[in-house]
Amino acid sequence: MASSHSSSPVPQRSSSDVFFKKEVDPTKHIRPVQSLPDVCPKEPTGDSNSLCVAPSLVTDQHRWTIYHSKVNLPAALNDPRLAKRESDFFTKTWGLDFVDTEVIPSFYLPQINKEHFTVYQQEISQREKIHERCKKICPPKDTFDRTLLHTHDKSRTDLEQVPKIFMKPDFALDDSLTFNSVLPWSHFNTAGGKGNRDAASSKLLQEKLSHYLDIVEVNIAHQISLRSEAFFHAMTSQHELQDYLKKTSQAVKMLRDKIAQIDKVMCEGSLHILRLALTRNNCVKVYNKLKLMATVHQTQPTVQVLLSTSEFVGALDLIATTQEVLQQELQGIHSFRHLGSQLCELEKLIDKMMIAEFSTYSHSDLNRPLEDDCQILEEERLVSLVFGLLKQRKLNFLEIYSEEMIITAKNIIKQCVINKVSQIEDIDTDVVLKLADQMRMLNFLQWFDLLKDIFSKFTIFLQRVKATLNIIHSVVLSVLDKNQRTRELEEISQQKNAAKDNSLDTEVAYLIHEGMFISDAFSESELTPIAIDATSQRNASPNSEPCSSDSVSEPECTTDSSSSKEQTSSSVTPGAVDIMVNEDMKLTDLELGKLANNVQELLYSASDICHDRAVKFLMSRAKDGFLEKLNSTEFITLSRLMETFILETEQICGRKSMSLLGALQSQANKFVNRFHEERKTKLSLLLDNERWKQADVPAEFQDLVDSIADGKIALPEKKSGATEERKPAEVLIVEGQQYAVVGTVLLLIRIILEYCQCVDNIPSVTTDMLTRLSDLLKYFNSRSCQLVLGAGALQVVGLKTITTKNLALSSRCLQLIVHYIPVIRAHFEARLQPKQYSMLRHFDHITKDYHDHIAEISAKLVAIMDSLFDKLLSKYEVKAPVPSACFRNICKQMAKMHEAIFDLLPEEQTQMLFLRINASYKLHLKKQLSHLNVINDGGPQNGLVTADVAFYTGNLQALKGLKDLDLNMAEIWEQKRALLVQNQVLIGNFPCTEK
Repeated sequence: MASSHSSSPVPQRSSSDVFFKKEVDPTKHIRPVQSLPDVCPKEPTGDSNSLCVAPSLVTDQHRWTIYHSKVNLPAALNDPRLAKRESDFFTKTWGLDFVDTEVIPSFYLPQINKEHFTVYQQEISQREKIHERCKKICPPKDTFDRTLLHTHDKSRTDLEQVPKIFMKPDFALDDSLTFNSVLPWSHFNTAGGKGNRDAASSKLLQEKLSHYLDIVEVNIAHQISLRSEAFFHAMTSQHELQDYLKKTSQAVKMLRDKIAQIDKVMCEGSLHILRLALTRNNCVKVYNKLKLMATVHQTQPTVQVLLSTSEFVGALDLIATTQEVLQQELQGIHSFRHLGSQLCELEKLIDKMMIAEFSTYSHSDLNRPLEDDCQILEEERLVSLVFGLLKQRKLNFLEIYSEEMIITAKNIIKQCVINKVSQIEDIDTDVVLKLADQMRMLNFLQWFDLLKDIFSKFTIFLQRVKATLNIIHSVVLSVLDKNQRTRELEEISQQKNAAKDNSLDTEVAYLIHEGMFISDAFSESELTPIAIDATSQRNASPNSEPCSSDSVSEPECTTDSSSSKEQTSSSVTPGAVDIMVNEDMKLTDLELGKLANNVQELLYSASDICHDRAVKFLMSRAKDGFLEKLNSTEFITLSRLMETFILETEQICGRKSMSLLGALQSQANKFVNRFHEERKTKLSLLLDNERWKQADVPAEFQDLVDSIADGKIALPEKKSGATEERKPAEVLIVEGQQYAVVGTVLLLIRIILEYCQCVDNIPSVTTDMLTRLSDLLKYFNSRSCQLVLGAGALQVVGLKTITTKNLALSSRCLQLIVHYIPVIRAHFEARLQPKQYSMLRHFDHITKDYHDHIAEISAKLVAIMDSLFDKLLSKYEVKAPVPSACFRNICKQMAKMHEAIFDLLPEEQTQMLFLRINASYKLHLKKQLSHLNVINDGGPQNGLVTADVAFYTGNLQALKGLKDLDLNMAEIWEQKRALLVQNQVLIGNFPCTEK
């Protein structure tokens, strides 16, 4: 019935539910809640709770629920407060405050017209035609007769009389609650004289149930009558379907017979050949698999043999290949289930062995005797270790080597000190226990030899480290180069394969036989034996059996040789050791490049380690102020040794380490300070004891000056014997000029040369020496000015007076220093960096100060004579005798002045000085003549003055070197010319005596 109901051509009830719901709309036909009379009234006696709880068949079917609640929507929306009813349904309930305004059309919503539906109509027109055609062929199912509608309505009304409990899908009388609801026990109780009433109730219940049954049967019969046509149509269709199935079965049988004949005649032989080929391939696979299993079974013994000979790379390659074979080709083999984990543990063990082996190698290499040879210790062993560590990504081996370098550097210094101390008999090692204290007991020569030995050992040590690191660096670069070439080959191969795939156009016949394509069978028969045996040969250990002479295995051996050539390539290290670069390096190019840089940095670190240990050695010796007490020769020797070591390490490692250089610079600064303070103190003592008298010039100082004239600013070597025979000279001859000097200036020149030579010996202190030398020259200038011009020597030395000879001698000494300042400047300029040339301005300032000082001394000499002229000429009277006493005194003083300075100053300076003195004389004479009103009128007074002036001129020109001096005495008669008051600027106001 269910099938007939779903396939019935007559209208169904489910299809007409909408129509009936329209007729009996609950909003229009509200039926009051009704309840049938209780045919089984409850007993007034007994437990009232039990009576209330018991279900009732009649009263429960129309019990009120919340779904019976209904509300009229217009009534709910109506607002009784409105004065008038609005016509708009949506706005009439919005209150009195609402103001209806015109709605502005939206700019985003278009105006809809028929054109918008044109596309839809075109798309739906074809479907509409099909729908209309189907409506004509199949009449609509919902066209009912009014009689049918009336009958259906009646049957629906009858069904509503049946209680809903019978309509439940889970209705079952075996449920106690359901059974008690349908058949209450109260209707079957006959006790207490109520039998007649109970019998009537039972009879009424039976009739009621029978009535329900009749209603249901009638409705079922009605439904069957409505679907009778579909039922008979289904029966007719079943007979036709059986006929169709019978014909189809016969056609299938005939087709199978034909296929069987075709298979026997055309396909059976070919498929048998394919089966044989597959069987042969399977046998070959099994044979190769067994051979591969035998090879893998020999992995662990072979690894043990390789490890016994320290072939870590070969052992790791064998383990990696075996693991690859286990994961790809022998996966699932029960006998090898534990081999993978065993190989992993063995690989971890090899990692530890390699690290321990590298640590042992580093210790052995760095701690072997430091001889002159720098041969690499077991180069092949080092290459093998480095390759193994790179393969396992154990990049911390450089840290191990660095730690070993630090320990070795410490041991080198310790062993050198022990060897040196053991050779000194004066050191009692039983009393002085600490090695550092024993080392401090060495004198400079012993300690210098020790330092030289340490530097030589460090040099050999760095050469040895460089050779070892070069091997490691070459291995890293070889792996990096191989990776790059392999990547290039892979790119070329991929391009070729892509071109080959594009050119091939194959047709594969997908003839399925036993779950395999025929094309696959042929391809596997050709390629699989070669690939399997190639893998087997690649994974074979060095001690495995060679390829058999089987016909299947012969081509496989050839393939193995070619594949092994493709996987590895040979390269040569700088030590001429052949290394095999494996493709299975897990490091990227970035990591390899970083590792190569770390190797180079490790070489720099080795240099820094040696320099740091040397600095600590120096500082331990300098604790008692030993280095600060060195003299210039010792410190220069030490400085040269350290600079040589710094240069050698820079040449070896390619970078200059700054720690030892910084320590040297620090000690050099201390040395410069002490050097300068000693010489400045010495110069101060010399100046304080200088009596400013001309000193004899020893031959060694003349040789010193002569060496400077040859262009060499250096202290000449002492000549034994020859110097003692030569007597001291009165003056110092410099480039043909004679310089009368004091002893302090001679020593000052020697001190200046010591500064210059120190710069040559210690170039790093050039700037400091320049500053200190400038300070020394300024100090000499200022102190000599205080002692001579400032008359400080009167109190310091105890001189009675500062004479003109003292002044002239001081001026000449200053001129000698000024003569050598350009030479000193050129010496320092040649040793300064271009950016340091600004420091040379100190010499310009010093030169200016010296010239000013010399000019002040000259002015002082003129001032002495000026005061004398003023004193004598102020008492001058024009009268006999001639020459007058005044002029005789003036000539006498001029002769004394000439006698004092002529042997000290050059002739040109003497003439210039007397010209200035003569100018002062003429001014004072002119002033006195003006005061006496003596004019050039040819009178007696004029004659007397002329006679005195002639006497003065004659005596002055008679002095040595002043014969050609142009005195121009006619200027004294220019009465109208104003007195030159500015002459005081030239002669100055320096208080000094005339002698």
